[in-house]
Amino acid sequence: MDEKELISGLKNRDEESFKILVEVHKDRIYNLCFGYVRNANEAEDLAQEVFIAIYNSIEKFNSSSSLETWVYRIAINEALQFIRKQKAQKRFGFLYSLFGQEDKLGGYYKEEVHPGVALENKERSKVLFGAIDRLSENQQTAFLLSKVEGKSYEEVAEIMKNSVSAVESLLHRAKSNLKKNLANYYKNKEL
Repeated sequence: MDEKELISGLKNRDEESFKILVEVHKDRIYNLCFGYVRNANEAEDLAQEVFIAIYNSIEKFNSSSSLETWVYRIAINEALQFIRKQKAQKRFGFLYSLFGQEDKLGGYYKEEVHPGVALENKERSKVLFGAIDRLSENQQTAFLLSKVEGKSYEEVAEIMKNSVSAVESLLHRAKSNLKKNLANYYKNKEL
């Protein structure tokens, strides 16, 4: 099935077309989600939310970009929305603790090591992802798409609706910020 047939099937709510879409994109979407949330269960839930969002908005797809690019945009938007929601929940959890109420949110955020990151140990991974978390949303998105997902600058630019030079600039700033954020950690490790 070519992309035009797939898109037509998706817009006609053809179940087989959605199965194909999910099969083709599930691993990449899961990995992208995991890059943002670093929790296997949350990444799986978030990936499912991405496919639900695709199902609910497929009629808005206008073929001005590839289906893959559109799918990535939805995944990024869903992941960023999830993170914003988490941060708001953390703030409310903090307020509950200030007033002596039981934290109704529980331990919903658990750090895990990204399966694709080949670091020697969990501590280094935690430090690296902590530094990635401190990047701006655009820098974080460009970095994850380029370095974790292996997308070319052109693909990242298309997904982010930016120019290639803007992506290059985002990646340069992301690398510079990561270098600064990680310098103290590695300096202290040498002592």
